[in-house]
Amino acid sequence: MPGIDECLLETMRLPGARGAALVDWTSGLALGTVGDPPGGDHEAAAAETAELARLAAEQHAFGPDGEAGAADPPVEDVILSNRDSYHVLRFVPTAFDSSLVLYLWLARTDGNLALARIRLGEMAERLVLA
Repeated sequence: MPGIDECLLETMRLPGARGAALVDWTSGLALGTVGDPPGGDHEAAAAETAELARLAAEQHAFGPDGEAGAADPPVEDVILSNRDSYHVLRFVPTAFDSSLVLYLWLARTDGNLALARIRLGEMAERLVLA
């Protein structure tokens, strides 16, 4: 079971990976980063990632059958695309408050969005936070 650093390094092995981070979406702090951040600033990228994750997680209309009151965020992942890249946020289930998101910045020309989404889900389930 990989820790934060191992998980992020594994994420960077995905075709087209440009950068990755594990972000606490309640505070906007990055618990770990690797590769290049969009915009050149890891802290700003973590804060913006947290803002997008928080927006998605707090909207119960996006959950299964519009369910409200679930302990975990109602969303599994968020995908944002632009002309040259994808930004994939995968919510990480945890034993405590599930306020973590695994973020991947993926080049559109070299990356495989479906593979990245599957692999991020696997990594989020195996991630060990100690």
